[in-house]
Amino acid sequence: MKNTVEDVQRLEKEFKACQKILVAIGDETRQHLLCIMLQSECSGNRVIDIAKRTNLSRPAVSHHMQILKSAGIVKSRKEGTCIYYYLAPETSQLNDLITLFCDIREFMKYAPDRSEGGD
Repeated sequence: MKNTVEDVQRLEKEFKACQKILVAIGDETRQHLLCIMLQSECSGNRVIDIAKRTNLSRPAVSHHMQILKSAGIVKSRKEGTCIYYYLAPETSQLNDLITLFCDIREFMKYAPDRSEGGD
């Protein structure tokens, strides 16, 4: 069975739908910040507390947290003058990523073998 033009177009739409989250999690620093947050309190972390656990400045942490927030991976809440960031990935975006990677796997089953020896 071959991959059709429609299959390629569907994959392109899926990539486009996942673009923000792929950019957000594709950065090594943001991956590290997510790992820090996974080990932290569920109630959230302030930028200053996250910065203390990294070699990043507070403005750098804020910048990365805004990207993660914009991608729907992190949310924030304000308590007085403090802003707490916490993990709260959007279920629909995670499902879109899962669908994308499953479709890539299926697509690759029917991609022509271009290796020299056919391995």
